[in-house]
Amino acid sequence: MRILEIGPSETRARGGMSEVIRSIRESEVLGGEFQIDSFPSYIDGSLPVRLLYSVYGCLRFLTCFKKYDLFHIHTAERGSTFRKSIYLRIVNMAGKKAIVHIHGAEYLTFFDRLEGRKKRAVEKFFRRADMVLALSEGWKRELESRFQMKACETLYNGVDTERFQTAVSDPEEHKDSFLMLGRLGERKGTYDLITAAERAIKINPNITLCLAGDGEVERVRAMVKEKGLEKNITVPGWIDAEEKLRCLREAATLVLPSYNEGLPVAVLEAMAAGKAIISTAVGAVPEAVDADNGIIIVPGDISALTQALLRCSTDVKELARMSENNRRKAENIFSLPKTHGALAEYYRRAAKQEA
Repeated sequence: MRILEIGPSETRARGGMSEVIRSIRESEVLGGEFQIDSFPSYIDGSLPVRLLYSVYGCLRFLTCFKKYDLFHIHTAERGSTFRKSIYLRIVNMAGKKAIVHIHGAEYLTFFDRLEGRKKRAVEKFFRRADMVLALSEGWKRELESRFQMKACETLYNGVDTERFQTAVSDPEEHKDSFLMLGRLGERKGTYDLITAAERAIKINPNITLCLAGDGEVERVRAMVKEKGLEKNITVPGWIDAEEKLRCLREAATLVLPSYNEGLPVAVLEAMAAGKAIISTAVGAVPEAVDADNGIIIVPGDISALTQALLRCSTDVKELARMSENNRRKAENIFSLPKTHGALAEYYRRAAKQEA
């Protein structure tokens, strides 16, 4: 079966969706049964660049899509859905099968705020798919409550657990070191984290925090400088894969105090690397993180976030327990062989789905 993944460019777009697309295309589990290619429908850049590339992508798609049997369409909220609806319409008109994979952290909020024609367009988008994939059981229930679909299934994001073994380190040695990975900004709780770190550092001056990612990098650096925290908080900006492994190796805890999430790839990578997790009860995070492998707080609760930082920097026994539990959980539930095995079954089912 020839399958085409449609979504952000693997090389010219940043973020978890690109990582998911790459892992599926390169999967040894899937590669034995399916021929999988990826089609970049989006690249990062200015608004004119993104618009021009979107038009170019649709035109190029018309020249190549007929040779594929099944289409795996990755989408997020807002413009991503409306762009992907064009691809799905082309696929439907050709009588071919398509899976729609929902990634956006704010997707449900996005839909609930829509009105009129836009809302009906999204509803039609879901009805046209032969299968919809949700990032968690909770998201699956929410999607099923809002949309009429032929089928909806759960597919957790996966992580290459073997690759992240090189980032495993002694929690006691790095107990005061914290790391945040991903897009920096208000939605991710970055400014809450800086404020909480400032409070925690007053109690434990040895605490260090690395904020690595794209987004509002300069604004974040300005806030760190304004608070005089440059010795404790570093903001390197976007980092490549090797630098990410180094940063994980030199930390004991990943912190992601987001207001909205799907199933963050950064959390799964940190779990595979044996890090404790401090995060918020949003999206699919509670299905990955609980009291056995991390600390869950309410979004925006800076006092609780401060206490979580202090707890992880002082309770080495607890850190070691979380580290071991995370490595085990990543291997048993979120490893690529597990998630890609489930995806293989979904591919088979979607291909046989009746119109």
